[in-house]
Amino acid sequence: MADKFLLEVVTPNRLVLSEEVDEITAPGELGEFGVLAGHTPFFSTLGIGAVMYRQGNDKRYIAVSWGFAEVLDNKVTILAELAELDAEIDVDRARKRKEEAEAKLKTLSATHKDYLKEKASLDKAMNRMMVAGRRM
Repeated sequence: MADKFLLEVVTPNRLVLSEEVDEITAPGELGEFGVLAGHTPFFSTLGIGAVMYRQGNDKRYIAVSWGFAEVLDNKVTILAELAELDAEIDVDRARKRKEEAEAKLKTLSATHKDYLKEKASLDKAMNRMMVAGRRM
């Protein structure tokens, strides 16, 4: 069993990350899961959250929104609708989007056609802010 494995994070627009890592955690749709080298293969849907990856003692984070994770014994592939490395996140933009979504949600009922879209937008903005905050 190898000590490291390949982590690839891909969006429809780009390859976000391709690195050898020691460990990851990811936001599975049914809860967070962790992976070490040699893990039993599985497939999972992803929600909105942070992917943590560790290389030695260094932990880094990626904000992801929706997608899939395929875990093999020597490779994890994350296919995400959106993914941003912690260093790429524009905190001011995320804060502005959070405020906009909160204001819109105050005017919408839970049954309004735009409610779930705005709620997801709020969740994504808050996740981006949380991930960016971990690098500071």
